[in-house]
Amino acid sequence: VMKFTKQNFFVLVGGMIIYVVDIGVDFWVASRYFCQGQYSWSILILCFRGLSSIITQIFSYEWFKNDWEGTDTGKLKLVFLVHLFHCGIFIRYWFALKYGYQVAFKQTSSRDASEADSSNFIQKQAIDAVTDINMLRVFKTFLETTPQLFLQIYILVEHDKTHFYQYAAIIMSFCGISLSMVDYQISLRKSLPDKDEFHVLSKFMYLFYKLLTITSWILSISLITLLSVRISVILLIFLWICGFAWTLKQHTTFCKSKKMEYLYRTVVGIILIFSFFNIKGRRTIVWISIYYATHTVVTLGILCVYMFWKHSFIKETCFTIVSILTISSLVLGIIFLVVYYSHLHPTIYCRPQACSDEVDRVAGQKERVKTDRFQNFLMQ
Repeated sequence: VMKFTKQNFFVLVGGMIIYVVDIGVDFWVASRYFCQGQYSWSILILCFRGLSSIITQIFSYEWFKNDWEGTDTGKLKLVFLVHLFHCGIFIRYWFALKYGYQVAFKQTSSRDASEADSSNFIQKQAIDAVTDINMLRVFKTFLETTPQLFLQIYILVEHDKTHFYQYAAIIMSFCGISLSMVDYQISLRKSLPDKDEFHVLSKFMYLFYKLLTITSWILSISLITLLSVRISVILLIFLWICGFAWTLKQHTTFCKSKKMEYLYRTVVGIILIFSFFNIKGRRTIVWISIYYATHTVVTLGILCVYMFWKHSFIKETCFTIVSILTISSLVLGIIFLVVYYSHLHPTIYCRPQACSDEVDRVAGQKERVKTDRFQNFLMQ
């Protein structure tokens, strides 16, 4: 049985505090770059923040519209206004905290059937509210946090001078990615039938697999960018096209409308640039092997290029440190990946019928609810 505990409540509060602090750090770092005359860095940071916020507001409002279909339109207008000012996530935090507090602190066990039903309903409302927040945070992680981490690492490698705010931004990025991945993983397990809660070992294995492989890839892209910004941009666009094409091939059914589905596929294409996710919840050992084999070949190719031309672009000491970090994080990340998928990965992803193509391709399902929304989202 899915339960929202006091621990979940405090984690939720912590997540909201970090979300607010992250916004503050972004504007602080952007302002510091602007004051130093580094206008391009400042604009890029704000662009990542703006793009991420726009996308998450669109999806958040669309979900409210789907969930409140047939209810008071005045309520929806107010929600639209809040999302227009990029504060939609705080409505979701309000609902999650409200239901979570009732479940974690106020409710007591009761044998009365009606009270038990009410308790289960509020329990489900709390879990659904947190699940929606975690889905939006996955978007934010790969649309804003990860690109910003790449930008900060690139700046550190390119310039000799470093400042405290740069390290602060990198630390916040790592914290954001870590919390997002762990919370997402917990929500995924809670949405699966007949599965126990994640053990601590499973959480850490998944976290280190994601963090290390993402770090290695970001370092590789940073080296490509130092070599040639044009080549880096072409590579990233090519990888996005491949990711987007794969989502089209998979016939994803996350959204009700076609426009939103294509937006979802576009975003997933960006996410797949940085890390692998199982889009349809099927066994994808071949795809994940191809994905990380390609990353490994490209990474080794970049390092080989620098072995011959490193003096032209980067100092020898800096190259040595970056190459050691890149290779070690890639190797360790793949080791954690193999261990996680071999021993700790849930084998059942979705509802009994949800894995069939016939059901997945049915359009305009009027009965889709929040749990189904998450089960059609990115899997592990």
